[in-house]
Amino acid sequence: MKITQLTVYPVKSLQGIDVTQSEIHAHGLAWDRRWMLVDAQQRFVTQRQLPALATISVALISDALVLSHPTVEPISISLEEPKGNLRLVSVWSDHCKALPESEAVSEWLEAALGEPAKGVSLVRFATTFTRAVEDDFLAGGEAHTYFADGYPFLITTTGSLDALNNALVAGGNTPVPMNRFRPNIVVDCDEAWQEDGWATIESGSYQLTLRKPCQRCKITTVDQQTGTIPTQAEPLKTLLALNTQPHLKGAHFGQNATLTAGEGGVIRVGEVVSVTPR
Repeated sequence: MKITQLTVYPVKSLQGIDVTQSEIHAHGLAWDRRWMLVDAQQRFVTQRQLPALATISVALISDALVLSHPTVEPISISLEEPKGNLRLVSVWSDHCKALPESEAVSEWLEAALGEPAKGVSLVRFATTFTRAVEDDFLAGGEAHTYFADGYPFLITTTGSLDALNNALVAGGNTPVPMNRFRPNIVVDCDEAWQEDGWATIESGSYQLTLRKPCQRCKITTVDQQTGTIPTQAEPLKTLLALNTQPHLKGAHFGQNATLTAGEGGVIRVGEVVSVTPR
């Protein structure tokens, strides 16, 4: 098996950046989920509340994060940490320390997305702070992440997407691309749902341990180019019917993972990986 896609999401819930290689760290791929949008109460804002966030594209250049939208000029945000007081922001039940970006970014967001983005601001994870991953599935170990929902890595496979799309088409629905599931790492695998039986995935320079099936939410119904919902409840409805995790409630696709060896190594598209079974 080999890696066919690597995607970094510098800003939580905005478009991702497909890369050919990335440094791999305990907190995730380099620059992954380093920024996040928050509301006036400092609670995280995602495509669950604002599907149009999917229309904002993201680029990383040598000294800046660049946000782009078809209706406004791009805005550049220095990679140097901003000056200002730390804020306490929330991601689900976690409270994290963050640095606020400038008011100009908030104004840009409102100009791009209109009234729904009023009061939304951009914050950057304060790397002096450590956000622990839930320890229920860590087998006595520990892990941390930045602004990801819960785990530093999400792994999916081409075989599982093919199986889901076959089921969607059989039900009279349109197939969906992999970006609906916003994975970090996609592995080429002929058989569906094989990742659910893997304990680890590794190359010569790193090892990832698969910890927990990823329960999916309504972001999977959002077209990641247009920010619209083409078919209500799909592909969630079909995933529920496939019941890939019969012992768990909800729809699941992909596996959450942590880095267990190889801090600071490099992961590459095209490299061959091996897996160990649970």
